[in-house]
Amino acid sequence: MDRLAFATSSFLGHLSVRPSKNVSHRKPPATRPVVASPRMVAVDPSTLIDSEFDPNVPSERGRFGRFGGQYVPETLMVCLEELYENYLKIKDDPIFQEELNGLLTDYVGRPTPLYYAERLSARYARADGSGPQIYLKREDLNHTGAHKINNSLAQVLLARRLGKTRIIAETGAGQHGVATATVCARFGMKCIVYMGAKDMERQALNVFRMRLLGAEVRPVTSGSGTLTNALSEAIRDWVTYPIETHYIVGSVAGPHPYPMMVRDFQACIGKEVREQSMAKWGGKPDILLACVGGGSNAMGLFSDFRNDTDVRLIGVEAAGKGLETEEHAATLTKGTLGVLHGAMSYQLQDKHGMPSEAHSISAGLDYPGVGPEHSYMRDTKRAEYVSVTDDEALDAFKLLSRIEGIIPALETSHAIAYLDKLCASLEGSPKIVINCSGRGDKDVTAVVEYLKKRGDDDIEF
Repeated sequence: MDRLAFATSSFLGHLSVRPSKNVSHRKPPATRPVVASPRMVAVDPSTLIDSEFDPNVPSERGRFGRFGGQYVPETLMVCLEELYENYLKIKDDPIFQEELNGLLTDYVGRPTPLYYAERLSARYARADGSGPQIYLKREDLNHTGAHKINNSLAQVLLARRLGKTRIIAETGAGQHGVATATVCARFGMKCIVYMGAKDMERQALNVFRMRLLGAEVRPVTSGSGTLTNALSEAIRDWVTYPIETHYIVGSVAGPHPYPMMVRDFQACIGKEVREQSMAKWGGKPDILLACVGGGSNAMGLFSDFRNDTDVRLIGVEAAGKGLETEEHAATLTKGTLGVLHGAMSYQLQDKHGMPSEAHSISAGLDYPGVGPEHSYMRDTKRAEYVSVTDDEALDAFKLLSRIEGIIPALETSHAIAYLDKLCASLEGSPKIVINCSGRGDKDVTAVVEYLKKRGDDDIEF
C-alpha cells in the first residue's frame, strides 16, 4: 500500500479508495485467478499495529510503519516527487546548508537559550531539597516569536531552487502564517495564507502582522472556520495551481515528504538542547515535554533523542472541555486510524471517515489530525501522549507569566500545565526540558475574554 490515489474530496478527509494509475483498471477474465498487485491494499491497515520503534523512518515511500504515505490526487504527484528529489539534494548540499544556517543565526536568532526556570522548579521542590529541575527551550525568542520560522525559512529557500514564484500556507494560531509572510517579504515572493474565519477573530493581531508583511490572508468560512478548513482550502489552491506554487505545510503532517522534511527542518531545536544540556550539566535531559497539535514543535524537540531510550518523550494534547465531551482535540488519545490531508494517521472522525470538529482554547492545537510519526511513536510506545483541558492551560498561562515573567503561547501553556501531574509522579531531581514553542502576545486579547467569562478575580481587567 505504498501509494493510493484519492479524489480531491477524499484527500481532504474521506477514505474511499481508488487504485492509482500504476494499477490496472481492467477487470480480469472470470476464468483467470485474481492476483493482488503490490501497490494495492491487501490488508486492512487498522489491523496492523507497529510494536517496535525504528528510528530510521520514514521509508522511501514515506511510511512510518503503517502511517504516512501519499494519499493525493494525481495532479500533485509530480509536485511531491519533484519536492522529494530536490529535498534529498539540498539536505547534504553544503552551499544550501551554509545559506540556511547563516540566516538561522543572523535573521532568526539561533541558537535559542535553554533557560533554567528557577521559580517554576521551586514550585515542585520537596522538603528534602530534591525535585525536578525545569528548563525552557526558548523558541519564543525567535524572530516572529515561535519555532515556525525554522521550517518556513528552509522551505522558502528550497522553493526558490525549484523556481516557484508563488507561496501558499495555512495557519491556525497565525504563527506559521506570520513566519511564512516574513520570509516571503525577505525574499520578495508572493504569499497567500489561508486562515479559518474563527481563528482570524481570535488571532486578529497575527492577521494584521501578516497583512503588514505584504501577505494576502484569505478567510475560510467553511466548516468550523478553523485550521482543518484552512488546510483543506490551501490544498485545493495547490491542486489548481501546481506548477508555479510551493505549499509550505506548517506541521509534520500532510503527504510524504512533508512529515520528514518539516521534522528535519525543526530538528535544530533538539540538536541545540543536546549541546546545551551537555554544557550546563554534563548530560542529557531526563524528560522532554512539548505540546502537540499537528506536532512540529514536539517533533523538533524529540527528533535528536529518538535513539536515546533513557530519555522520556511526552507530548501534551488539547483536552478542550474534557475528554468525556466531544469538544477536544486529543487525537492520539481518542482518535482512530484514517486519512486526512494526504497521510494516514490517527484522527478524530465520524463513522464515514470524515473529520470531526475539534476544539481547543488554543487555535494552534485545534486540529483533528496529527503527524504520522507521532502516531507511529505512540503505537511503538517510544513517546507518551497525554492531554490537558482549556482551564488547566489558562491556569498555566497565568502561572508562567507570574513566576517567570514569560507570557507563553496558549499552545505552550498546555505543556506547562501538565507539570502538576508529571512532577507529582517523579522521584529525585530529574532534568525536564519544555519546548516553549511560542510567545503569548497573540493570545492576550482572547485570554482576557476567557478569564472574564470564567470569573477569575485575581487579575484586574
